Amino acid sequence: MSPGRRSPHDRRELIDLLEVHLMGEEPTLSGAEIAAEVGIPYAEARTRWRSLGFTEVDPDEPAFTHRDLEALRLTQQLVELGVVDEEDQSALVRTMGRSFARLAEWQMGLLGRVVDVDRMDVEELRAVVETVTPAVEELQSYVWRRHTLSAASRLLLAQADDDGAPDQSTAEDDGTVLGVGFADIVGYTRQSRSLTRREIGRMVDHFEGRALEVVTAHGGRIIKSIGDEILFVADRPEELARIGLELVEAAEQDDRFPELRVGLAWGPALARFGDVLGPVVNIASRLTSTSRPGRVLVDRALADEVEHDASFRLRRVRRTSVKGYRKLEPWALRRGDAPDDDTPSGPPAPDEASAEQ
Repeated sequence: MSPGRRSPHDRRELIDLLEVHLMGEEPTLSGAEIAAEVGIPYAEARTRWRSLGFTEVDPDEPAFTHRDLEALRLTQQLVELGVVDEEDQSALVRTMGRSFARLAEWQMGLLGRVVDVDRMDVEELRAVVETVTPAVEELQSYVWRRHTLSAASRLLLAQADDDGAPDQSTAEDDGTVLGVGFADIVGYTRQSRSLTRREIGRMVDHFEGRALEVVTAHGGRIIKSIGDEILFVADRPEELARIGLELVEAAEQDDRFPELRVGLAWGPALARFGDVLGPVVNIASRLTSTSRPGRVLVDRALADEVEHDASFRLRRVRRTSVKGYRKLEPWALRRGDAPDDDTPSGPPAPDEASAEQ
């Protein structure tokens, strides 16, 4: 065992050891060399490297390995096959880099809880790395394959549903029609002032975990989480509505689950590199910000889709002006068998809204 803290020199040796383990060898190739080997301009190779979120290095510095070379070859192969066009390649690489950077930071944070680099010798650290790395790598590959199967299934089934239907596309495609929802923790800022970092982490983890169960149970997908808020989508209006109701009801069934505001909207959206874009996303966000705690607000388009479904009850809420939409037309969504509610409809009063921000 090594007494005390390791010196910077010792830590540099550990980094070198980790690099050889993860990349298979010490770096011997420069950026200019791997670009020339693949047959693309160095400037293009540098753009891809930077888009992945990696630190830029001198073109003649031997900072790359043969795995880096193979990765560059693979990206070029996707471009040449037409899987990724020239316009989208930077965004694709950037999205992959951002996603895996977040995943790696989180994984190293977990590993740091059980690995003490100041007390373990090199062989002990090597044993941990050689055990953990292949397990994590295999698990990541499995999860990717499962999600790829799920995404492909949705695409193929959607195409089958469209067969024989009249062509509603326009000269400029507006995107795929789907449901978009936001769920926001009520009073998160106020609560976070009185909680420790660990307590905040536990609250958010429980929120995201339970929300994931609700969303996926109805065929939805969580697009992203932003601390106290999640963005999710669903392909069917009734499933979107059920997700929204179950999310706000979860607080009544689980003391650890926070009270939420939920906003739902239905319309064309552009799915791009794992995100969704378009006015329908903005409308769902605005509805969430004007919703009362424990309530679900939906836009007119979603209300029209589910109004004849006995599972739901809709009540028109007074129009409200929000940023970008002078007259947003919200509807309060409830269960079809819910008791009458005399709670005033409409967005919260200004003082109530500001208190919850």
